[in-house]
Amino acid sequence: MKLAKLLVNDSVAIGRVADQAIEVLDLGSSDVTTLQEILATEKPVEVVANLPVASTINIADATLLAPIDDQEVWAAGVTYKRSQTARMEESEAAASCYDRVYNSPRPEIFFKATPHRVRGQGDALRIRQDATWNVPEPELALVLNPDLQIVGYTVGNDMSSRDIEGDNPLYLPQAKMYDQCCGLGPWITLSESMPDRDQATIDLKIVRDSKVVFDQATSVQQMARTPEDLVQWLGRDNSFPNGAFLLTGTGIVPDSDFTLSAGDEVRITIDGIGTLINTIVQG
Repeated sequence: MKLAKLLVNDSVAIGRVADQAIEVLDLGSSDVTTLQEILATEKPVEVVANLPVASTINIADATLLAPIDDQEVWAAGVTYKRSQTARMEESEAAASCYDRVYNSPRPEIFFKATPHRVRGQGDALRIRQDATWNVPEPELALVLNPDLQIVGYTVGNDMSSRDIEGDNPLYLPQAKMYDQCCGLGPWITLSESMPDRDQATIDLKIVRDSKVVFDQATSVQQMARTPEDLVQWLGRDNSFPNGAFLLTGTGIVPDSDFTLSAGDEVRITIDGIGTLINTIVQG
């Protein structure tokens, strides 16, 4: 089952994705009124299955929103060998730091975004005005309830300013967290409906002037850590009363001679979820 957040007659609605359509749910007489509340229930699949359908909208005609309400967005870094290599290429001074974190029991986990910095399907993501080397980072995003159980999955884009982070690892928050720095969507696949995630392919395509200028894929199987391990580290001495999203790191990093440009279109596809498409703006 896939759940979408969308606009219907200028109001926020929740829908169940079915083939090429979205069944808009009638929450008028329900105890749950938001996607976040549905995800926090003991059995989201059963809750949604028992909700009546108010209307049906073709996916192509739907105005999709990022599938987030009040949750925080966190991220893990250097969880793939390619990411380790790329981070070491960014900065000779920080090379040993990234090498150690890749092999350490404790992962790199950092705060990524508040909800107002997140954008959804078809929205624009931003590259910083003071950065010169910018890349998208396609990632499997875990959807966590307040008990930090993985209740679903979505596509994540952890935008990154590599020149800023490469200049000094202490600049990581500036390289990662700013307005329109994170993409989530196009919807959430609930855990029960997700195919074998270890076999899931993550595909990144970047289109510039109607031409594909970058095309690469990896597999969740290439992760050096399990999602469950990342979640238990996130939850150490930490609480999330609204639930959270956890980006699990990227295995796709363009070469050092590539940087995003305003007008580029970033397409990230993950098996079992779908394709998140965002345009790039600057300034």
